[in-house]
Amino acid sequence: MHQQRISKVTCFGEILWDLFPGKDKTAGGAPFNVGYHLHQMGVEVHMISAVGQDALGDELLKKLDSWAMPSKGIQRNDDFPTSTVVATIDDDNEAHYEIKEGVAWDHIQRLDTDVKLLGNTQAFVFGSLAARNRKSRETLFALLDNSSYRVFDVNLRPPYIDQELLLQLLKKSEVAKFNAAELQLVLSYLGKRYADQQDGVFYLQDYFDIPEIILSRGAAGAAYFCDREVYSLPAAKVTVNDTVGSGDSFLAGFLSAHLAGMNPEEALEQAICLSGFVTSKSGACPDYTQQDIEQMKEAYRVKS
Repeated sequence: MHQQRISKVTCFGEILWDLFPGKDKTAGGAPFNVGYHLHQMGVEVHMISAVGQDALGDELLKKLDSWAMPSKGIQRNDDFPTSTVVATIDDDNEAHYEIKEGVAWDHIQRLDTDVKLLGNTQAFVFGSLAARNRKSRETLFALLDNSSYRVFDVNLRPPYIDQELLLQLLKKSEVAKFNAAELQLVLSYLGKRYADQQDGVFYLQDYFDIPEIILSRGAAGAAYFCDREVYSLPAAKVTVNDTVGSGDSFLAGFLSAHLAGMNPEEALEQAICLSGFVTSKSGACPDYTQQDIEQMKEAYRVKS
């Protein structure tokens, strides 16, 4: 077992309450989920987001405190409410979201304290959804200009898909994480005929000058592309409870290993096992320890 080095990662974007029919509300938002799982894997996390000056905002901050996650980067907004998302699970255990507009994380302010902190951060994780509104988009680009090792979790959420914005963010990324559908969509934007995944990834790496691309492939496993090398592993064999947060935990699993100096296969294994564990549980942020994931890895090696 590797000795986990403490890394510092900043996550930017939406923090919210997911509302599932017939269930208690749960804390969510892709960047927040990534931050939660990084924290659970021993990584020091700074979250930049915003909640309203309301009871739901108070509850979210208390939730972070209960997990011992730093909340000083979560801004309070007097004019816009804490975000809620109505989520539903279909017959295939896939999640669908109704994301309300005009919420606090649409109006994240650029703060000098955040810019200063980025100078002491190993990775800056961001997505595309939080850039749907002008204010947060301006803040994101200002932070990108002051950060290194920029990790783009593509994580598209219809109808908030802006082709021009997506391409701009890819140009600013050192790492990009796609699923198979997102890969094909971006290639279509560029007029590139889809041949196969490897060809498509290499094309994007050349086009955007992205050194590293991580591709989650669901039941087909995952792959990591760097320096024209391709590393791939099969999926973990688990009984799916729901897929909420599976991609977020996958990215956190990979980053926590990658930043700790593990090799690509080890990082992919950790990503797949953490994502598989989360998929077998209910919700995006189940409780677990690093030992739980180590046990998951041991089982994965036996079954693979």
